[in-house]
Amino acid sequence: MSRISHIELDDSGLPVPTAEIEQERKVAMFDLLENNTFALPKRDDRAVPEGPYRLGLSIKERRLVFDLTSENDLLAGEFHLSLGPFRQVVKDYFQICESYFDAVKNMPPSQIETIDMARRGIHNEGARVLQERLEGKAEVDTDTARRLFTLICVLHFGG
Repeated sequence: MSRISHIELDDSGLPVPTAEIEQERKVAMFDLLENNTFALPKRDDRAVPEGPYRLGLSIKERRLVFDLTSENDLLAGEFHLSLGPFRQVVKDYFQICESYFDAVKNMPPSQIETIDMARRGIHNEGARVLQERLEGKAEVDTDTARRLFTLICVLHFGG
């Protein structure tokens, strides 16, 4: 059962998200919990509790924190990732999302589709960066990385 069964975002202290960002968060969390692949690699020096995992995701001291416990509350792992590698792709993602949300209100479907394709491309880039940063810490598939990247963006919104 290498998966996330529960996720909690620590968004305390962050500004209230816009309606669009809140919707993105809800969809990402729902989709993530419905279908994800998340495994902690085996370590020679210690046992790694098996999943499913409960994930706490937060930003502390300008670092992205993954806090993992097993279903029966055993500490499974905690790791911190620098936000630096995410900054540009998060910025690009917010800009394209803003264009997309505006386009949905005012543009014809062909222009919306073009902007949505660009948005998906940037989203894929964010997922790729996340997978690289998680290497050796956690194994995730592309869809899981995409959904986690969305949640990172939600946290980064106020960070």
